[in-house]
Amino acid sequence: MSKAISKAKGFKKSKQGTYLSMATTAFGAVSVAKQVKRARAENDTLRLVDAAVTAVTIVTGLAILYRELKRLGDDDVLFG
Repeated sequence: MSKAISKAKGFKKSKQGTYLSMATTAFGAVSVAKQVKRARAENDTLRLVDAAVTAVTIVTGLAILYRELKRLGDDDVLFG
């Protein structure tokens, strides 16, 4: 296996890959905001609860990714 392919496979465990995962996870907050706005306009409690659960999921995902980013520290796969 070439060096470039092995680096590409390690992207997911790199700082850049983690930042990309954080950005895509945070982008889900846009849809949650739209869902909350729609639920409030329609007085739909079930949709509002669904939006709250989804928001908690996003926050949890970001916290996990942040922890992984801190663990990577200096032993970054792409820079090693």
